[in-house]
Amino acid sequence: MNVYVRDLTIQLGRMGIHVDVFTRSQDEHVPHVMHDLGFGNRVVHVQAGPEVPLPKRQLVEFIPEFVDCVQKFAAEKDMQYDIIHSHYWMSGLAAAVLSDLWGGVPVIQMFHTLGEMKNRVARNPEEMEGAYRLDGENAVVKRADRIIVSTPAEQAQLEWFYHANMNKISIIPPGVDTGHFYPIAPDEAREYLGLKPDDRLILFVGRIEPLKGLDTLIRAVACLQLKDLHEPVRLAVIGGDPDAEPEDMSEEMARIQKLCDELTVGKMVAFLGRRGQDTLAYYYSAAEVVVMPSHYESFGMVALEAMACGTPVIASQVGGLAFLVQDGITGFTIPAENSTALCEKLTSLLGDEALRRQMGHAAADYARNYDWKKIASQIVRIYQDQVRRANA
Repeated sequence: MNVYVRDLTIQLGRMGIHVDVFTRSQDEHVPHVMHDLGFGNRVVHVQAGPEVPLPKRQLVEFIPEFVDCVQKFAAEKDMQYDIIHSHYWMSGLAAAVLSDLWGGVPVIQMFHTLGEMKNRVARNPEEMEGAYRLDGENAVVKRADRIIVSTPAEQAQLEWFYHANMNKISIIPPGVDTGHFYPIAPDEAREYLGLKPDDRLILFVGRIEPLKGLDTLIRAVACLQLKDLHEPVRLAVIGGDPDAEPEDMSEEMARIQKLCDELTVGKMVAFLGRRGQDTLAYYYSAAEVVVMPSHYESFGMVALEAMACGTPVIASQVGGLAFLVQDGITGFTIPAENSTALCEKLTSLLGDEALRRQMGHAAADYARNYDWKKIASQIVRIYQDQVRRANA
C-alpha cells in the first residue's frame, strides 16, 4: 500500500496534480512535512497519538485526533481539496469526517485488503480480524462516493460480503514504475549483489506473516532436494527481521526458521531481512523465479514488479494473483498451501532454461500494460467524474 501511494503520488505530480499525503507520525525525529515525492507534492506526518508504531487496534482511538490535525494543517495552508483519496479502512473513516467538514468533498476509497477475506484464510484466532475492523469497513463501503478495486475478484468480495453498491465500484489495477523495474542482465544483477555468476536463486519478497504462505515455499524447497537439478538452488527471503533477538523476533519468523531446521534446509535458505526499493530490481533480475505462495492477496505488487523485471512468477491461485499471473505464459499458478504442486512447478521451471527465458520475455511485455502513466490516467478520470458530480 505504501508503494502504491508513493508511486501514484509521484505520477500525479508529473501530470500537474498536487497531492498532500497525510499519514500518522511514527517517529518524532522525522520532519512532519517532507517533499520527497516530486514537484508539488507533500507528505505530512500527522501527530496523532504517540509518535511510535502502534498495534492496529489501538490506532482506531486516534482517528479523531488525526482528523483534527489534518483539518488544522489545511486551514493553516489555506488548502481546498477537490478529492479525498483514502487508502485502507481506517483512512476511509477519517476521510468521511473530513468530507463532511469540507462541504462534501468526494471520497475515493481503496481498501487494499479486506478483513472478511483475511478471516476466511485465518488458521487460528490470533490471525482473525476483530469486529471493530469489519464494522469500520462496512461503514466506509456505505459512505465512500467511489471505490476503486484491483480486480474483479475484489469487486465480487465487496458485493458478497459487504453488500456494496456495484454502481460506484471501478476496477483499476495498481501500476508499476517501468522506469525502475525493468529487466537487468542476470549476470550483471548477480555481480551487483555479490553473487556468483552461476548461483541459482528462488526469490520470496514480502512480510513474514502466516497469510503470505512462506511455510509452503519452505516445504517445496525441501522437496527440491530430492530432484536432479544438477546445480544447487537457494531460496532468498526478503522481508522481516531474521536477526532479531529471540524475545524480539516475530512469532512467524521464529516458526519459519524452526521449520527450516526441522526440514534440514537451512543451507538452502538465506534470510536477507528488509531491502530497499532501489535494490529490489537487482534481486528480481538475478532470480530465476519469484514465488508468491500467499493464502490471500488483493492484487500482488511483488508479482507485477518481478514480471516487469523479466522474471517468471509462480503464485497461488488466489485473489488478484489469479488474474495477474497468466498460467503457462508469464509463470504458473498453483492451489494455495500445496507444496507438492509448487515443487513440481519449480522443478519444471528450474530445469528448462528456454522456458524461463520465454516466460520472462512474456512477463516483461505483459507488465508494460501496467505502467503508472496508463494506470494514473484511469484514476484521474475517476477524480474528474466525481468532481463534476459534486459541482453539478
